[in-house]
Amino acid sequence: MHGLLHSGARYVVTDPKAAVECAEENRVMARIAPHVVDDTGGYFVAVTKDDLEFQDEFISGLRRANIGYRVVDVRDAIREEPNLNPEVKAVIEVPDKVVYARELLMSAAVSAYMEGALIVQNAEVVGFDLGNDGEIISARVKDGVKGDVRRVNARVFVNAAGPWAGRVAGMAGVNVDVMPTMGVMVVYRHRLTRRVINRMRPPSDGDILVPYGSVSIMGTTAVIIEDPDSTTITKDDIEFLTSEGSQMVPALAREPVVRAYASVRPLINIPGATGREATRDFMIVRHDKPRNLVSVIGGKFTTGRLVGERLADEVSKMLGVNKPSRTRDYTLFGADLSVDIKDLDPDVVSIIKSFRGSIDEERGLMASLSLILQYITRRSRSLIGWA
Repeated sequence: MHGLLHSGARYVVTDPKAAVECAEENRVMARIAPHVVDDTGGYFVAVTKDDLEFQDEFISGLRRANIGYRVVDVRDAIREEPNLNPEVKAVIEVPDKVVYARELLMSAAVSAYMEGALIVQNAEVVGFDLGNDGEIISARVKDGVKGDVRRVNARVFVNAAGPWAGRVAGMAGVNVDVMPTMGVMVVYRHRLTRRVINRMRPPSDGDILVPYGSVSIMGTTAVIIEDPDSTTITKDDIEFLTSEGSQMVPALAREPVVRAYASVRPLINIPGATGREATRDFMIVRHDKPRNLVSVIGGKFTTGRLVGERLADEVSKMLGVNKPSRTRDYTLFGADLSVDIKDLDPDVVSIIKSFRGSIDEERGLMASLSLILQYITRRSRSLIGWA
């Protein structure tokens, strides 16, 4: 992902439902995971005459989606962001934020474990065993540590495999229409802006520059691919993104490239739509057969918690559980590292405590979460007999 916790502004014209969802989840994530969210704010900037002509439609969309915004005098914007193109014609400020992806996912995993979940990494579903009634009895899972295939039994199976969701569903004999869409992002050595800088135009390739920690990330592209395991980044991709980004922030053209990476979006396949035109909304599919399989496709990192909420509510119905999801108000582990985890190894506890009150207390979050997750995955393997 790009590192951007969307305010929803990017989608107000082309995908208003996704815009509203992003706006709400932006606020929720800042509340439940403040330790991994950087409230940078964001600028949408008009570079060309066409961009400027889009401004009125953009503002109307912001109002319809109830997304807070502020029209900023260009001179004030350049004082705030000295690397901004001095020729920009208009600037609108929106509540974009930056989210640190790995820390968020580790925090969610640790929180889930504390609530009773088991976490196993390096394991791949390779098939399903079906009963005479058509329900799934077990999933066949290849253990990437020991190399053998094991069976996992469950009453309900959730297929949340992202761009691989179609492949996993196929193992159960059902079709899930995913459109794997690759996006390339380029990482530059220095942080060039305080805020997220967006191009004021309908969503296009190469229109967002994200200040991610000490670096800048420019993205992204949208290319439909056949195989999510096969992604290729070309020199042209890097040059294109640099060229587009430098129209907003000219210093990007002189900035050393550290690396480029690619991610694959699990977009909903809509006939005739390109990767850029496809909705960023999501679908939860409860299959008729096998009736104990649920699949999810679409969505964005920003709306990932909402996807999980809707998915969990659906699974609860299937299990006869009358409890709604409570993640909307659940503060994730990591916001306070003083919270105790059951049976945590004393050596791990000692290392985590050593960060508290030190010069590296904030930087110690990643190390602490990594150590805790390593412990949790070992313990989870032991509890299910995979040790």
